[in-house]
Amino acid sequence: MINGQGAARGGLNEDGRRRIRRVAAMMGVIALAMFVPAGRFGWVQGWVYVGLYAAAVIAGGSWVVRRNPAAINARGRRDGATARFDRVLAPVMLGIGLAQYVVAGLDERFGWSSVPAPLQALGAAGLLASMAGAFWAMASNPFLATTVRIGEDGSHRVATAGPYRIVRHPMYASSVWFAWATGCLLDSWWAVLCSALSAVLFIVRTALEDRALVAGLEGYREYAARVRYRLAPGVW
Repeated sequence: MINGQGAARGGLNEDGRRRIRRVAAMMGVIALAMFVPAGRFGWVQGWVYVGLYAAAVIAGGSWVVRRNPAAINARGRRDGATARFDRVLAPVMLGIGLAQYVVAGLDERFGWSSVPAPLQALGAAGLLASMAGAFWAMASNPFLATTVRIGEDGSHRVATAGPYRIVRHPMYASSVWFAWATGCLLDSWWAVLCSALSAVLFIVRTALEDRALVAGLEGYREYAARVRYRLAPGVW
């Protein structure tokens, strides 16, 4: 959640190219995590999800590469500077995120639950909106890593541009909405339940990161006094 004030110059380096390869591979993993448990490939909601997800990644990712490639580079960087608490939280949250797709696939196979069509449509809209928010955060933040890394080279600055004017952790806010939208679009109340667990962990992660930023990032305390809310304006 740390960045400079504008888009970074330069282009993708090997870290950024590694990140793009990982995202492409993850899209394949997500598809397998959905369709293999479902036991069939004729799952309409599954294909709608894959199509919307892929289109958003390609469009949003291309925009960020042009506007702020440093964010892609930061998200592909491998180093040992991740905060101790996030070494535990990050892999647990990744596992829960993948489990949500497995649960949705099993729900499709066994018919455990059904989400009303209007809520499925709302899930599709929520998916696109949450991904737009995530890419907006990336376009505004050249140091937006995938794990919590603070002051690893002394160049980080407090984020104040773009969505950081609204909430202090826009990527996490978008991720909470993304998980909820995923469950609705994939027609599974059980997958929605997984999103509730993800939301709890994102709240915990946000609180821990906020505390670390106050302690370790110059100017963050003053920024937090100006931008009061962490994830949801008017709520928290």
